[in-house]
Formats: sequence, C-alpha cells, structure tokens
Amino acid sequence: MKTKIDTIWTDLSEELYKFILGKIKDEQTSKDIHQEVFLKVQTKIHQLKHTSKLTSWVYQITRNSIIDYFRKVKRDDISIDDLDFPEIDTDNFDYSKLTSCINQKIESLSSQHKEAIILTSFKNYSQKELADHLKISYSGTKSRVQKAKEILKEKILDCPNVESDSRGNLIDFENN
Repeated sequence: MKTKIDTIWTDLSEELYKFILGKIKDEQTSKDIHQEVFLKVQTKIHQLKHTSKLTSWVYQITRNSIIDYFRKVKRDDISIDDLDFPEIDTDNFDYSKLTSCINQKIESLSSQHKEAIILTSFKNYSQKELADHLKISYSGTKSRVQKAKEILKEKILDCPNVESDSRGNLIDFENN
C-alpha cells in the first residue's frame, strides 16, 4: 500500500501543488494544504471504490481542502469566480459534465435564491449573517435558503447524467 501511495504522490504532487497555489495565491499556505491533501489521501485511500477514478478522487480531496481553508479564514473578499474548480482530469468528463449542469442550474435560479445559495454555500455565510446582509428576518432567511436548496436539488436531479435513489438522494452520475 505504501508503494501505491508513493506512486500516486510522485505522479500528482507537483501538479496538485500548482493547482492549490493557483487558488490560494500564498506559497506557505499552499504547501500546508498540499501536505494536508497528502495525509488525507494516505488515510482515506481505502475509501476509493474505483481505482480508475483515482485522479478525480485526489482532486476532489484537494478541492475540498481548499474550500475548507477558505471557510476557516472566512474571507468575504473572495469573488464567486475564485471558487470555480474546473476538473483537471481530462480523461474523466463525468465530473465536468456534472459541474457544468450544477453551474447552469445555479444560474437559472431566481436572483434571490441564487444569492442565498451562493452566500451560504460558497461564501460560508450563516443564515443569521445572510439575514443581516439581506435585511430580512431570520425566519424569512431560513425559508429562502431551504426553498433555494429544494429548487436546486430538483433541478440537479433533472440533469440527464445524474442518478438518484428513491428518496431523491444523489448516488451517481455518468457520462451520457
């Protein structure tokens, strides 16, 4: 297993660091996140179900680590464009198709619902902070966020390459 991890890291290490640095724009923080990703890959490799999706899996860990970093520092000056994580793995078009579908569905929301989703999901606003920002009641904000999530979920589950279970939970997506 250690040889497998070493091979993965040798193949992807430099590419991942450049990816992280491109999003974070700070060398020391990028190195820290890079190391964190390596540790997560090492400790979670047993969770990988399909080795053919290894690169996508490692990049997903990397994207999540970057998002976690931004959530921790709660930077309000991050533009939404900075949070776009295009798929680097050109051999796997599934993720890019799903991302494209999700981005289109977010764009198709009403301006109120779109703002609620973007601020709570990507800028890590709490619902109380969103209520203050929108200058509406907390209960009104909770309702708006819940409705926005319901609408977005329905729209995403309508994507042709998305598969859901009988309860409407996303279980897989495929390239059609």
